[in-house]
Amino acid sequence: MSILENFLPAFLEEVVGDRFGRYSKYIIQDRAIPDVRDGLKPVQRRILYAMYDAGNTPDKPYRKSAKTVGDVMGNYHPHGDSSIYEGMVRMAQPWKMAHPLIDGHGNWGSMDDDPAAAMRYTEARLSPIAMELLRDIEKRTVPFKDNFDNSTKEPVVLPSRYPNLLVNGVSGISSGFATEIPTHNLREVIDACIAVMNEPSLDVADLMKIVKGPDFPTGGLIMGEEGIREAYETGKGRIYIRAKTAVEDVRGGKQQIVITEIPYQVVKSKLVLAIDTLRLEKKVDGIAEVRDESGRQGLRIVIELKKDADADGILAYLFKKTDLQIAYSFNMVAIVNKAPRQLGLKPLLEAYIEHQKEVVTHRTQYDLEKAEDRAHVLEGLVKALNILDAVIETIRASKNRQNAQDNLVEKFGFTERQADAILTLQLYRLTNLEINQLEKELEETNKKIAQLRSILDNPRKLLKVIQDELTEIRDKYGIDRRSVIQGEVEEIKVNLEVIVPAEDVLVTISRGGYVKRTSLLSFTRSGGELDNAGVKEGDVIRWSLNVSTLDPLLLFTQKGQYFLLPVHQIPEFKWKDTGTAIVNVLPLAKDDRIVSVIPVKASELAPPEGGPAGEGPALVFVTKRGQVKRTLLTEYATNRNMAIAACKVGDGDEVIKVLRSDEPADLLLVSEQGMSIRFTEQEVSLQGRVAGGVRGINLKENDAVADAVPVTGDEGEILVLTDYGYAKRSLLLDYPLQGRGGKGIQTFEFKEGKRVKPNGTRLVSAFHVKEAVTLLAVTAGGGTAEFGSESAPIEDRRAQGKAVVTAGRDDLIAEAFEKPLQA
Repeated sequence: MSILENFLPAFLEEVVGDRFGRYSKYIIQDRAIPDVRDGLKPVQRRILYAMYDAGNTPDKPYRKSAKTVGDVMGNYHPHGDSSIYEGMVRMAQPWKMAHPLIDGHGNWGSMDDDPAAAMRYTEARLSPIAMELLRDIEKRTVPFKDNFDNSTKEPVVLPSRYPNLLVNGVSGISSGFATEIPTHNLREVIDACIAVMNEPSLDVADLMKIVKGPDFPTGGLIMGEEGIREAYETGKGRIYIRAKTAVEDVRGGKQQIVITEIPYQVVKSKLVLAIDTLRLEKKVDGIAEVRDESGRQGLRIVIELKKDADADGILAYLFKKTDLQIAYSFNMVAIVNKAPRQLGLKPLLEAYIEHQKEVVTHRTQYDLEKAEDRAHVLEGLVKALNILDAVIETIRASKNRQNAQDNLVEKFGFTERQADAILTLQLYRLTNLEINQLEKELEETNKKIAQLRSILDNPRKLLKVIQDELTEIRDKYGIDRRSVIQGEVEEIKVNLEVIVPAEDVLVTISRGGYVKRTSLLSFTRSGGELDNAGVKEGDVIRWSLNVSTLDPLLLFTQKGQYFLLPVHQIPEFKWKDTGTAIVNVLPLAKDDRIVSVIPVKASELAPPEGGPAGEGPALVFVTKRGQVKRTLLTEYATNRNMAIAACKVGDGDEVIKVLRSDEPADLLLVSEQGMSIRFTEQEVSLQGRVAGGVRGINLKENDAVADAVPVTGDEGEILVLTDYGYAKRSLLLDYPLQGRGGKGIQTFEFKEGKRVKPNGTRLVSAFHVKEAVTLLAVTAGGGTAEFGSESAPIEDRRAQGKAVVTAGRDDLIAEAFEKPLQA
């Protein structure tokens, strides 16, 4: 085996880990995360330096963007031209940068997310404030490094004479790290820098008196002082940005909502489309038209409302459902000493101040070297002019330039640098005027040297220089705050009336599980009768409810769960349509079914203000095994649209009925084997939503509760029906009040014997009737039969009843319910 074929074993985890580690390091340090000192990502820094190096400055004409991109790609950034141009475009967009660093000429995109024109069409130059980032770069203020091919040098960081990281903010995602730093007001940030220099012990609370919070170029209302404080302390926090809106009155008694500022980084065209989509889909009632009237005067979105529309309610809905209000999360991560760190406000300012100390120190050292060199030369010139004749004579006697330089050094004690300056002296400088000027320049240079040395020797003077220069930039480029800060986060409350037009409708739910919402107009036009409702063959309307679109329904299942279904969310159909399967509206389990539907008012689900706890309407649950539970209706308020526990149900048990009780009444439980018990609801103590209840009746083995009937007083009769279609009525007076949990008394007697015609095997339903009603019996196979309550004879409790419905022995009656005479 040759040396070239000598393979070494390697573990995949180690190889991948090593490679991905290197890649991640590069992404974090050299692509997506900004440097804490100048607030720039490498591509941005390279663009600015390339433009500066090429003389593409504010005092020169615009230059084609393609040339800049080519310079950057060829000299500093060996990546795709599109990534360079995208970085350039962002720095030129005033709705993304608080102070754009590039002065663009041409189509540089828009707030509607329109792309900038191709780089061959646009022109650019550095903006005046970008020059402050690069100021003094030629004075050895920052370190330089070799570029990618060692053909030239590029700066590691820019001098950044103002705190660009906070002023212009940044957004970036790398592997394992992301950063999101909002834009801030230049004046506030510079004032905070100066305050920290003067008083290093300042805490975040003190700094927040100066830096109130972010200041976005798009303005808007910032809510959440607590979120700002948390972000400034830890580097992480959340605020809410809301659009600037106003409600204006227009002709005809109408109103319109006018939006003049939108949240930061929200695309205007998408926002307008989202609002218009809500109008088209009728998700919100009252919007007539949505227009984008933005132009040279600035941003302006108009939402025209219908007459008598609730402007404030619609606006609240738009804040909740669109990007008119957004959540903004701080994640202040920057590169500090070649590693990413999450920083609060004070560490960011301190890192910037340290950078400025280095920049000004290096610049002062550079200026001092230049001044000392100049003073040295001036000293030589002044000395030479004082012995001018001897100097001239020495030069004339020399053989050549080098000989003259050596002779001056040897004869008069000049240094080589001074001798060289004397030899290059122009003849006009020998005049008296020039001699005086040289002496004056030497004096000024010595003063400058003393001043520069004092800056280097005295840290306080160094800070004073930084403060003065920052103040100069603040006064020159500072602008008024554009975003308004609001301490508290305003809770958005949307009234249902805004979303849904109030209308009385019919809601029907069939025994087969089909639901529909129908307008009263459609019901009336179809004949105004329940019998001609559209149902599938073998199906029958089980519940028919006259309700408002603003109200919800409570639907309870046999497994002890419930759904809160707003009426407006039920699909609308014509009266003669079948409707839609309820599983399309609610996530109802296949092995579960609805046993009770109770319409309520939205106001009833809210706890009473100031009222005593434990008062108000209640729900009474009855299970097959005789458990009874009573819970306040307010316990069932929810915003969720999924199945929620309504009652604890034991193994082998199920909920058979849920009743609404506005005033405590009596409850009559009837068992399948003909037993019954009457007790007051107040015997059942109020329990929580997920409680299991207490025993209502003590059942024999193989017996179960067939029905539960609320009763009051002694008026009327109790009608019971068997699975064979036998029924009878007995006086309510014959059912005395008993204590909860007993065995009860007999309410029906089943016929037994070989020669006797059976009257049933179990009771299926019970009713409290005070006047003649029509009842509907449904067989297990889906057959239906109507009968009047008057057809059941009034007999004593132990009577055997008579046949009121014909039921086949292979298709027994499963249940019966009162048929609504009208909707």
